[in-house]
Amino acid sequence: MNLNSLDRRRFLRGTGVALALPLFESAAMSSVQAADDSNNLKRLACIYFPDGVPMPLSEDPAYKDWAWFPHGNGKEFTFTKCGEAFEPLRNDLTVLSGFSHPSSRKVHGHSNADQFLTAASTGSSGPYANTVSLDQVYAAHVGDQTRFSSLVMSTDGGTGTPRGTHTLSFNRNGRAIPAEHRPKRVFDMLFVKSDGDAARRLALSKNALDDMLADATSLRKRLSSNDQHSLDEYLESVREAEIKVEKAKRWINTPLPTVDSDHLNLEITPDEPRGYVQTMFELMYLAFKTDSTRVATYQIGRENGFGISDHLARAVGLTLAHSLSHETKEPDGWKKFGTYCQFLNEEFARFVMKLKQTPEPAGNGTMLDNTLLLFGSASSAFHLSRNYPLVLAGGKNMGFKHGQYLNNAGASPQGGAWDGGREPWQVEISKEDKPLANVFVTMLQQLGVSTQKFADSDGTVTELV
Repeated sequence: MNLNSLDRRRFLRGTGVALALPLFESAAMSSVQAADDSNNLKRLACIYFPDGVPMPLSEDPAYKDWAWFPHGNGKEFTFTKCGEAFEPLRNDLTVLSGFSHPSSRKVHGHSNADQFLTAASTGSSGPYANTVSLDQVYAAHVGDQTRFSSLVMSTDGGTGTPRGTHTLSFNRNGRAIPAEHRPKRVFDMLFVKSDGDAARRLALSKNALDDMLADATSLRKRLSSNDQHSLDEYLESVREAEIKVEKAKRWINTPLPTVDSDHLNLEITPDEPRGYVQTMFELMYLAFKTDSTRVATYQIGRENGFGISDHLARAVGLTLAHSLSHETKEPDGWKKFGTYCQFLNEEFARFVMKLKQTPEPAGNGTMLDNTLLLFGSASSAFHLSRNYPLVLAGGKNMGFKHGQYLNNAGASPQGGAWDGGREPWQVEISKEDKPLANVFVTMLQQLGVSTQKFADSDGTVTELV
């Protein structure tokens, strides 16, 4: 075997099964060199969570610990308990406030996921039309260089409904791209070569991987010491991922309760939803590591409390995630909502840290240095479609500057518990946000896409680069 032919399409082969290889520094990555002058890959992942975040007012005792946004501005800021998982990654990310999509600022928060990556005027009612999403603009630029132009995932799966989407990704005609929610299906799609009955036979148990060791042993002799370590680490990661897949499959296939009674979900433990989310992030990591794709989206949950994703709050001993945003006026309401958001932040931070700890297989720096990550929601306070809570991480090799909080919302953003009267989205806008599409244009330019415009953008965000 000639190392020059060792590209992302190589497979380890066993008896009737095949496993995709990771990238190796030893291989002459001709396709990468042709696409990138720096020989560094450029990846994009966008992750969305629904229903907003805790926004207690500054005079509320919960403000210090459970407000989602940090306290401060610029380089001088401190994370609350909600965001404390980000502290070890402080120099690898930027928190943004005061950004939103102008066409959606007066839309009910239940309709927001549809336009998060498109900035389209999808509205709360009436005729529905969407436009191309940020990830698919980049997929059109780089997707022909990988096996899959993009990886589209969500906890609920499919496309959902207009204004109740289960996917973040929309094609150039504005049509929803179905999201995959079954970890085993994603795993097989990414790592199993579909010849004959390979996919059926590859449960990727310990024995199945062991069947491939003869091919792996032969391959190791032709690799550098660094790549030998990378191969061993990759095989172990795949094995660990399969264990997580099996556990996650048990949870995702558990039917939703038909009545308000916990006894119908005895099989679900608080750890299983956390394991499911971890598995989805792990699959994204392995997809990037094998260069199966350079574009991924994951919608952690659907808006408005419908779907199995609403039960992810069980990861922290709570019940339904959406109701937490309604109950902040109850005793410990902010703390409960904040604890759930803390869980989401922890799992995103875990994913970011794994990329940071992984050397770039076919370039310089770490995988995080060459991967741009957008994490956030299109609601802030209760049903409020403004001041999106956002984190931009990674991409240092693309020129991004981090370790900052771009606080465009000011010292006293709109918030507080809902008192049962007018909802925040119905209240007149007192401070105009900046177009989130300006962030998108900045991202696309640093990813190598030649563009000056996305949706309703009116410039770029110079503080990011």
